Amino acid sequence: MPYDAYQLMRQALKEAEQASSEGEVPVGAVLATLDGNVIASAHNQPVARCDPCAHAEILAIRKAARAFRNYRMPRTVLAITIEPCPMCMGAAIHARIARVIFGAADAKAGAAGSVYDLAGDGRLNHRIEVVSGILENECRALMQEFFRSRRSRVRSG
Repeated sequence: MPYDAYQLMRQALKEAEQASSEGEVPVGAVLATLDGNVIASAHNQPVARCDPCAHAEILAIRKAARAFRNYRMPRTVLAITIEPCPMCMGAAIHARIARVIFGAADAKAGAAGSVYDLAGDGRLNHRIEVVSGILENECRALMQEFFRSRRSRVRSG
């Protein structure tokens, strides 16, 4: 049975909510096989880990690579609440992930079509199919609420 993009994104949203509750930027990621078996999930943790590379996508890819016992993961899909940045899209390309689905675009740093299009760059040796807008409103609202809350704490503090 093929994967359900909405189900994967709902799982990614749960991860993003966990990140928010920990004071991290609310991004969640889920990596599954194309037939729908979830291999790994993660949420942003750069603050907690003191690691600028601890983005949800990177953490999920690392977990999945350990599960597969291989750094290449063809026939997989990576679901992310927000469009991946260049670092995360680069990792997905190196991992040979087949498809990236994301909720809301990132107009400042998106590397799956908004600012950069690494997935479709013909100069690279792997292309990734990109599907955007899955539960877009929910993904965007979670991010907006997180930053709205932060700004109000800064103003009142």
